[in-house]
Amino acid sequence: MGGPAGSWRRLSDSEGEETASDPQPPLLDHQGAHWKNAVGFWLLGLCNNFSYVVMLSAAHDILSHEKVPGNQSHAVLLADILPTFGIKLLAPLGLHLLPYSPRVLVSGLCAAGSFILVAFSHSVGTSLCGVVLASISSGLGEVTFLSLTAFYPRAVISWWSSGTGGAGLLGALSYLGLTQAGLSPQHTLLSMLGIPVLLLASYFFLLTSPEPQDPGGEEEAEIAAQQPLIGTTASGSKPGSSSGLSLQERWTVFKSLVQYIIPLVLVYFAEYFINQGLFELLFFRNTSLSHAQQYRWYQMLYQAGVFASRSSLHCCRIRYTWALAVLQCLNLAILLADVWFSYLPSIYLVFLIILYEGLLGGAAYVNTFHNIALETSDEHREFAMAAACISDTLGISLSGLLALPLHDFLCHLS
Repeated sequence: MGGPAGSWRRLSDSEGEETASDPQPPLLDHQGAHWKNAVGFWLLGLCNNFSYVVMLSAAHDILSHEKVPGNQSHAVLLADILPTFGIKLLAPLGLHLLPYSPRVLVSGLCAAGSFILVAFSHSVGTSLCGVVLASISSGLGEVTFLSLTAFYPRAVISWWSSGTGGAGLLGALSYLGLTQAGLSPQHTLLSMLGIPVLLLASYFFLLTSPEPQDPGGEEEAEIAAQQPLIGTTASGSKPGSSSGLSLQERWTVFKSLVQYIIPLVLVYFAEYFINQGLFELLFFRNTSLSHAQQYRWYQMLYQAGVFASRSSLHCCRIRYTWALAVLQCLNLAILLADVWFSYLPSIYLVFLIILYEGLLGGAAYVNTFHNIALETSDEHREFAMAAACISDTLGISLSGLLALPLHDFLCHLS
């Protein structure tokens, strides 16, 4: 099988004989592998979320041109959330045990299919099918690539997270920029078919084989030395793989993840409650910005905050992510109170709060998965990373159940 993940089998078959006698690769080879993997995981994060962000923006444009009665955002949100939620529910049940290369191919093909479907859409149903394909691509990709980090130095989690944060900012900017420059939504989407190709190329040609290597020179090098990333196991199974875990072992590992999952669920619940339910209602009349411009500024500042904090692991690490959940819920309370009472004096104060909201959300994501990688054993890490993926989607789903009805209720009151 092609792709870096296929080397597990080659590594585990002869690892015991080769590692004792083979000389260590030169330092330059280690450095080259480190940067190839760093860039590779950054591009995988970027491409995995970039296609989804761009396509979803285009779907909203096309749906708005279809003159559909009722609230279109409800249908788009369901098509966006449900497929990803289903995939992430399947992850702890065995999805993560399927070979990596076919999963990556399916993810790339679904991303390309979403672009093509939405580009040539002449109906709401076709556009929503494009949203579904993008959701499948994003959800399957996140489960796959986060699980794959179990076979690489822990530093790649930071690079993956930074790439996903950059996707929100660059994806929205690129679609907006190309359409503002005169390209139609159809041509804009077709011009971005190179993104799924870049995702596949990053996985198959840029990532190195997950062989024994230095953890990347990070502060947790001593911990990584005590828990080697790739090493022989008593059972002779693939190093770092969770394929041999029984159902009881998986349940035990999942229970140990609750301390990480619940804070991240709460962070995303509060975050997307703000984004889905309150952004359109935070309207200031004492400014030169129109309602639509204010909304776009909210989105851009939020994405900028997410990108900055998802890229911050090298300089700021947070062990107790419960604190981030409490602070994000406080943000929700402040902005919900402003929708009711309009007590904040300036839109620039709201700008700061929304930027701060993005910073908290991005920090919760990257630190949660980094903490899981540090504190789970080698044989459990692949399963743990896949199982914890449900956190963000569960938080978004719960917020949608409450935020959209509340949004409609508040609109009727005004």
